[in-house]
Amino acid sequence: MTETPDPRDGDGRDDGTAPVRLRPRPLDRTDPDPAERATFGRPAGVESSFAPPPSHTARDDGRSAAPPPTAAVARAFGRPSGDRAGLQRPPGSSPDGPATPGEQSREPFWPGGSPGDPWRDPGTPVVAAPPPRDADPAPGPVPDAPRLSVREVLFGRRVQPRALAILGALALGVGALGGVVGHWTASGASALTSPGAVLATAEEAKERPPGSVPDVAGRVLPSVVSLEVTVGNQAGNGSGVVIDPEGYVLTNDHVVAPATGPGQGTVEAVFADGSRLPATVVGTDPLTDLAVVKVPVANPTVAAIGRSAELAVGDAVVAIGSPFGLAGTVTTGIVSAVDRPVRLDPEGSGGDAVIDAVQTDAAINPGNSGGPLVDATGAVVGINTAIRSAGSAESGGEGGSIGLGFAVPIDDARAVAEELIRTGRVVHADLGVNARSVTDGTTDGAQVQNVVAGGPAAVAGIADGDVVVRVAGRAIAGADELVVAVREHEPGAQVPIELVRQGRPLTVTATLGQR
Repeated sequence: MTETPDPRDGDGRDDGTAPVRLRPRPLDRTDPDPAERATFGRPAGVESSFAPPPSHTARDDGRSAAPPPTAAVARAFGRPSGDRAGLQRPPGSSPDGPATPGEQSREPFWPGGSPGDPWRDPGTPVVAAPPPRDADPAPGPVPDAPRLSVREVLFGRRVQPRALAILGALALGVGALGGVVGHWTASGASALTSPGAVLATAEEAKERPPGSVPDVAGRVLPSVVSLEVTVGNQAGNGSGVVIDPEGYVLTNDHVVAPATGPGQGTVEAVFADGSRLPATVVGTDPLTDLAVVKVPVANPTVAAIGRSAELAVGDAVVAIGSPFGLAGTVTTGIVSAVDRPVRLDPEGSGGDAVIDAVQTDAAINPGNSGGPLVDATGAVVGINTAIRSAGSAESGGEGGSIGLGFAVPIDDARAVAEELIRTGRVVHADLGVNARSVTDGTTDGAQVQNVVAGGPAAVAGIADGDVVVRVAGRAIAGADELVVAVREHEPGAQVPIELVRQGRPLTVTATLGQR
């Protein structure tokens, strides 16, 4: 083989001016393996991609050829008569022009005599075919057919009339049996109900004897009011009890204190019948946490006033009020203790109030403040004021009842209310000392911390460090009890005071001042 010179070397030019055109390097093909040729090669004597229609004889490789197609399939999908062209374009043929030089000439893919065949020309447009010449004539009217019977429709003449009658009888029997079973079921259910039942007339309600809780609540509730206090956009509620036909209502100072402060709020009384009337504060006493308001109401129901001095531990009592705004709430309990000194929460009351309270286990909650505590006769024996919950004593405060409620005794409350109605203010007796509770293990008392200069105690000769153990015969167990024992007397009264000074008993007489 002659090597073609590389034009980049500067030679190989034909005439010294034009480069020689490079020819493609011939392919170096290796002969296929005989086994592969026998498996994938064309059979002997076959030049096209598809062998000519063979007869139903054995092949050279021993495999039998497929049987020839039927005449209908051959007419529809076979080659035209005498055409042996395959589906693959023969090498060297081109639909666009004659073969290039060097290519072998073979039978063209578009044989002569068929260039106008629309089935072989891919550029032929699509047109609708004309109707066939031998089309069937238009169908005529369908003649009326005989109508089918029910038996023919349901069973297609496969059931004899006798069998059909038996099936109908069986269906009627099953329906009758179902009706009987349904009747028995309905009869059993009706045994639980009786359309004509009439309930017997209820007997007359049980008689509620005088002194029972329903009797007491029915007589006292009309005299109890719910007080709603509004200051700006804030509101609170408490309770009160009508104590005078002129419309005077007794309540707690801490209930109406927001309305008497700088905010100048409003107080509204809501009676048991739902009527609402504005209330005016007549006067307050922060030291006993009591107040009186007046409501312009005609002929109000007035509560009966009892005597707290006659109470005994264990007496039944009823607390009435509006806990958490629930007006007309009634709870019951007993008197747990009397003469219980209780210092009220300064944040709840208007001042440093100390009361000689009636203790009860009747449920008292925030909103009950100012409501009455009544005995079994329906007489008011106290004004509900404070509770102890979660370890703190509260005057109308927060939390809930744990069975420790305290009320101002009505004997003290009546005196304060009368003075407020007459003058609008109340004065109390004062000793002029500050004290704290002490004990030596055997004796309790109130130890004087300081004495007001020129006050009743200083004039009586009481000194700092003295321990007060009795006031006018009442034992003093602590500082709070000293306060309530002094307030039991009128200002200007002379009372004996028993002291312990440096371990020695001493009695002095003091003329009480006022506060």
